[in-house]
Amino acid sequence: MKNRILIIFLLIAFISEAQNVISLYPDKAPGSEHWNWQEKKILTDTTHQWHTVYNVVEPTLTVYTPEKTLNNGTSVIICPGGGFHHLAINKEGTAVAKWLNSIGITAFVFKYRLVKSQFDASGKAIRFSTANRKRFDSIIAPIVSFAIHDASKSIKYLRDNADKYNIKKDRIGIMGFSAGGTVATGTVFSPEGVGNRPDFVVPIYAFTDPLKQNTVPSDAPPAFILTAADDLLVPATSSTKLFNDWIASGKSAELHIYSKGGHGFGMQKKNLPVDGWIHRFQDWLDVQGYLNNTK
Repeated sequence: MKNRILIIFLLIAFISEAQNVISLYPDKAPGSEHWNWQEKKILTDTTHQWHTVYNVVEPTLTVYTPEKTLNNGTSVIICPGGGFHHLAINKEGTAVAKWLNSIGITAFVFKYRLVKSQFDASGKAIRFSTANRKRFDSIIAPIVSFAIHDASKSIKYLRDNADKYNIKKDRIGIMGFSAGGTVATGTVFSPEGVGNRPDFVVPIYAFTDPLKQNTVPSDAPPAFILTAADDLLVPATSSTKLFNDWIASGKSAELHIYSKGGHGFGMQKKNLPVDGWIHRFQDWLDVQGYLNNTK
């Protein structure tokens, strides 16, 4: 009897989780129809129980919903980073989503298509190298285009199905970390976003070099931009340029640069002021009117 109850409980949990995952395409995603490798999720930090996801073939959104009494109608699509080779799915994804839920925001963790990874005999991913930058850029170029296309499709999907998720059509934002920042910012620059851009964009230590189009459009949304000055992988100048471009175009933007934090801090605690970055984002959302139920 106990075993039967356990099986039923696990089945319900599985069905519940499956219902929270949105597939963006009914079949294979366009452009990668012949990809036949398997997505992998590997535990990479036993202390925090953080996982890394590799070999994403099917782009999806995983829904994280706040308590009904807290829901303010605002939603955020979260794009984890990982150099288009993997996704830091917890510290730049699910941990952010759960925190946003605590302030009434519905969150959607976005898994976008990635470069195919190879694994050694022990099952560890063979790390990619950025030493040969020209080769690295050529490898990720098609993936960047796929990811931005899928992110734009995600925004349109949520806008078309806002009632289903109890969110407001004019309060859909997108946030991205590092390579995810490329994806998030790309939805603003991309011609695909015309008439259907996010209502706000949040590039966090964003890697913007791969963006071919970088002219701020006339319908660009407000931007919250954040980085660390000691980031050795993506220079802070990438973020300052975004801010300057937004302001020069007459668009609303806010920029935060922490002196220490490095690259990829996400929701990881470093016992530094940068640990409070998510609260600065909350302050900005409040000023913009996205935390109330009346906007």
